[in-house]
Amino acid sequence: MANPISAGDTAWILTSTALVLLMTPGLAFFYGGMVRKKNILSTLNLSFIMMGVISVQWVLYGYTLAFGNNVAGLFGDLSFLGFSGVTGAPGPYSGNIPHLAFAAFQMMFAVITPALITGAFVERIRFKTFLVFAVLWATIVYDPLCHWVWGDGGWMGAMGALDFAGGTVVHIAAGFSALAFAMAIGPRKGFPKAPMEPHNIPYTVLGAGLLWFGWFGFNAGSSLAADGLAAYAFVNTNTAAAAAVSWMLVSWADAGKPSVLGIATGAVVGLVGITPAAGFVTPLGAIAIGAIAAPISYYAIRFRQRRNLDESLDVWACHGMSGTWGALATGLFAAPEVNQAAGLFYGNPGQLGIQAISVVVTICFVFLVTYALAKILAATMGLRVATLEEEVGLDLSEHGERAYT
Repeated sequence: MANPISAGDTAWILTSTALVLLMTPGLAFFYGGMVRKKNILSTLNLSFIMMGVISVQWVLYGYTLAFGNNVAGLFGDLSFLGFSGVTGAPGPYSGNIPHLAFAAFQMMFAVITPALITGAFVERIRFKTFLVFAVLWATIVYDPLCHWVWGDGGWMGAMGALDFAGGTVVHIAAGFSALAFAMAIGPRKGFPKAPMEPHNIPYTVLGAGLLWFGWFGFNAGSSLAADGLAAYAFVNTNTAAAAAVSWMLVSWADAGKPSVLGIATGAVVGLVGITPAAGFVTPLGAIAIGAIAAPISYYAIRFRQRRNLDESLDVWACHGMSGTWGALATGLFAAPEVNQAAGLFYGNPGQLGIQAISVVVTICFVFLVTYALAKILAATMGLRVATLEEEVGLDLSEHGERAYT
């Protein structure tokens, strides 16, 4: 007999769904402030358009590939094609909430993940090619990976890998895909000698604030109920975001001044780090995860700069590396009192090994597939705009508009 619908749980998940959707325009502002003013509209749009494109892909077939009946632990079947059978009644994953609410909540994760990757190739990507890439990447990379971790029978979940809200599915996937795409597309014209400073840091701070706000839905909503576990995830999310303080101290000591851009970035890094662990650790564990995430990403950026790699907005350093730390840290700090799972510090060293396997496999899978996909698109459609179009700026050359007059 199906569980009865809980009005309270349903209200929380619908609210969380809206919060997670808000993260994508928040991301647009976070990225948009860091590019040159001739590319602000293009950069905003790379995130914004995903709310349309991936929402349609998810309804048509993305959801069923991720959450359909298990096929060999690798992907879902076509049982939910076109949202067939996804109704207002409880479903196989949804507990006391409507199946449709669960599917909508998961849709917002699918929307923001390819948007995260765009920070790697801003200011030079062909918009038409990006649209094709986003649909193919969501289909070939995101949907199967989502099934591996969260789908009923997915092999990573069956192995015991812990990912409460998307450390592997969202952040490692986006971060290492960004690295692969940046290597495939090459640097912006003039990099690293030409000045490419952020044109509007207040936009970035605004975006970070919207991300922090939306992340409460991202993590606490992943409890799928308005319960004590959601409260843990909510508090842990806010606590780890205080990594902004850790980043401030590291950058202050290293550069001599506390960068506002760095502080905003540090908050996002802390939020990334806690995502896989939010429903498994205590608030003290969240402090440790956020505090350590900041220097990991800070020095990853320094490493990227020394290598002269134009992964433009440091998606790999901030999402890939902090997501990796968060996934591994879940295997360290998971506390049985929170959600029954135990990590190394609570007597279960095997959990750390499981987390490490899931991290390594995810990195290899997303990097290789994304790099191959980018190279195929480069050969067939072309990845980047012409040199003159890049010099003029993508706002004019790709969209025929200016952000500022």
